[in-house]
Amino acid sequence: MSESLLSLRGLVAGYGDIEVVHGLDLDVGRGEVVALLGANGAGKTTTLLTVSGLIRPLGGTIELFGAAVRPGRRPRAEVGRRARSGLGHVPEDRSLFPSLTAADNLSLGMGWRDRKTAVRRATELFPALERFLTRQAGLLSGGEQQMLAIARALVARPRLVMIDELSLGLAPIIVAELLPVLRRVADEDGAGVLLVEQHVPLVLGVADRAVVLSRGRVAASGAASEMAADPSIVAAAYLGPAGDR
Repeated sequence: MSESLLSLRGLVAGYGDIEVVHGLDLDVGRGEVVALLGANGAGKTTTLLTVSGLIRPLGGTIELFGAAVRPGRRPRAEVGRRARSGLGHVPEDRSLFPSLTAADNLSLGMGWRDRKTAVRRATELFPALERFLTRQAGLLSGGEQQMLAIARALVARPRLVMIDELSLGLAPIIVAELLPVLRRVADEDGAGVLLVEQHVPLVLGVADRAVVLSRGRVAASGAASEMAADPSIVAAAYLGPAGDR
């Protein structure tokens, strides 16, 4: 495996005393796209929030860029620290600032350090952004907002980027336009990508590996190409063990 960017071992995560993720092992290497699949409520978003530091793990270990992560007492400070170390996160709600222009939102991805660099990098990845840089983010279509959210995460050239539900509310044709950009940053920049996605055939077409969660546990994992060639592997994982059906 290539240089490890993220390593989860026995991760237990949830909210309060309620466990949602149970003993998860997961790795993302440099230049690798890993798809995290599963039905709603399987624990995918909880996993990403835990890696970002937004919620504290209940057990297990997290290694980020080769160093063990120990939750701090101040979640906001911990989130910022992990972001500065090279972690990017596009949450399910996109977390754009609707009253700011697209260009201003992109500048936030660089911490307001260099607006021109942020815009140039974003439009290199997504040329269509050029058309609405001066428009308020809240006035953009769903596809445009998702493009902007992903671009904002990528302008700082993160070492690892996590994207939650890229396709939420979007037509498959738009999703098919966004996914190749993630493959590109993995191949050209060596970034790791952890991608939560519901359009299984599309994401398996760009991913290197896939992990399927069912009720917070790994139900299947392996090469994306093998899962794409045999859809029954993913289907069985989504349905869960025979005794649970």
